[in-house]
Amino acid sequence: MAEHQHGYLGHKDDHLKRLRRIEGQARGLQRMVEDEKYCIDILTQVSAMTKALQSFSLVLLEEHMNHCVVDAARAGDDEAQEKVTEAVAAIARLVRS
Repeated sequence: MAEHQHGYLGHKDDHLKRLRRIEGQARGLQRMVEDEKYCIDILTQVSAMTKALQSFSLVLLEEHMNHCVVDAARAGDDEAQEKVTEAVAAIARLVRS
């Protein structure tokens, strides 16, 4: 049996680029605080970083649903229900954040 591959691997380089941009945003926020920038300007950048993380999360969730959940559903065993339960929990965490 072939080892399971995660659904995001087909876009790994794109994801890493996005995460590096988000990492840069976090460093920018640190610099803003170090440089004692205006609170509202910092909050604006926090909002931008939050949106970037949310966007990344939704793409990753979509890939998970289209790959991992669909593959498990095709297999038709207990793993299918487990993957759906995991996805629902992930969605709940995203909605609460």
